[in-house]
Amino acid sequence: MIPKKLFLTKGVGRHKDKLQSFELALRDAGIASCNLVEVSSIAPPNCKIISASEGKKYIKPGGITFCVMAKNSTNEPNRLVAASIGLALPKDRNLYGYLSEYHSYGETAKKAGDYAEDLAATMLATTLGLEFDPEKAWDERKQEYRMSGRIVRSRNITKSARGDKHGRWTTVVAAAIFVMDE
Repeated sequence: MIPKKLFLTKGVGRHKDKLQSFELALRDAGIASCNLVEVSSIAPPNCKIISASEGKKYIKPGGITFCVMAKNSTNEPNRLVAASIGLALPKDRNLYGYLSEYHSYGETAKKAGDYAEDLAATMLATTLGLEFDPEKAWDERKQEYRMSGRIVRSRNITKSARGDKHGRWTTVVAAAIFVMDE
């Protein structure tokens, strides 16, 4: 059971009940009809990254669907929440890459997304034996990773939202969805 494809998706939901806000976030992300099984953070070798619109065509209602998911919720008015998935892939597609999940309070989508991407790229860099200075800013390390010629691509998908002004639950999700078959 090695996925051949994966796609990234995100969503937000608001409701008086926390569980229902999570369901609405999954609906917004287009994955509510799946039985989601969260797995750890490895992007399989030779796994093709496809668009969310293409990937959602493979979803079968009720199907067991493996994913890496980040989620966060608040019922505090105006509290900023974020959920992010980072992805880092090696140049050699026969090697595996990394996915990271990150969720935070009070951070913009840009800040949370950069952090998640940095996490994934750093895990991949250490696996590949790349030397780097962890004290350098992410943008500097990103350039170093790319210049090494061994990390070809990193990216993130992030959803952030402010808590509902009336105190309803606000839930954000970001997910990497694995496609097992066609």
